[in-house]
Amino acid sequence: MDVITGKGEFVTCSKEMNSELFFGVLGGLGQFGIITRARIVLDKAPTRVKWVRLLYDDFSKFTKDQEHLISIDGLLDYVEGSLMLEQSPLNNWRSSFFSPSNQTKIGSLLSQNGIIYCLEMVKYYDDHTANNIDEELMKLVKGLKYLPGFMFKKDTTFVEFLNRVRSGELELESKGLWDVPHPWLNLFVPKSNIMQFNAAVFVDIILRQNKPTGPILVYPTSRKRWDDRMSAVIPEEKTFYIVGLLHSSKGYNECKILDDQNEEILKYCDEVGLNIKQYLPHYKTKEDWIKHFGGKWNIFQQRKNQFDPKMILSPGQRIFN
Repeated sequence: MDVITGKGEFVTCSKEMNSELFFGVLGGLGQFGIITRARIVLDKAPTRVKWVRLLYDDFSKFTKDQEHLISIDGLLDYVEGSLMLEQSPLNNWRSSFFSPSNQTKIGSLLSQNGIIYCLEMVKYYDDHTANNIDEELMKLVKGLKYLPGFMFKKDTTFVEFLNRVRSGELELESKGLWDVPHPWLNLFVPKSNIMQFNAAVFVDIILRQNKPTGPILVYPTSRKRWDDRMSAVIPEEKTFYIVGLLHSSKGYNECKILDDQNEEILKYCDEVGLNIKQYLPHYKTKEDWIKHFGGKWNIFQQRKNQFDPKMILSPGQRIFN
């Protein structure tokens, strides 16, 4: 990457060259410099994908299957999970997946449970691997504890899969609903606390309060995929969950309702000590930032002194002032 530091220096950095700056700006919230150029390694893209969604009414089975799938190195290309709520549309702006007949079937399941969990998995393929793709996918699905009869498959192009949100954006734009406030909340939740998080946040706060909502994502990631030298802050456990509450609001009143709900969730997590970490947080005091960075605070401060000693890049986030 090329970075202009807070000292006005133009620096090229990588894992091997000027590595302190390289890892500093990864998750550094703009506190050490401005990235002006980045070189990203490319690979040959596949042409098609097999796209599967599996439904669960048991959160424990859902999370165990997700954790199993991400532990199998190299066999799956994409694993994600999400919540489906009775008050939310089955096909949302992220993608249109379920046919009308499937929507009726799922709607009946939702009316019985109020909330169900959707595991999403994708395997890429091309002409050279097309003959074996279905067999490989069925081997991966075998043994998973999803609800019988609630596996849904789709075969599509790689580009259509990557661009799946765009069609939803265009539909919202046509209705004048895209340019609205998005009071999102993105969290990293330790694996050891995800069951409690589900009971207290998904089932109690969100489902019970029955407020308007957008897509809610929940899926695990492995700490080994992250380099601890980065400024980015993640939970200490080997496996933790990414939770995304991707709300959209139609006006000020609805936005305030969702903001209040987000604050209620954060307050609960803090009071009971769930040890969550916010992604792209906005704190109002230096003490809150120190708590957020935890064991990384000292090195974060050292990097600030090294790359932006006059705190040119500090205003706004109130991390150092």
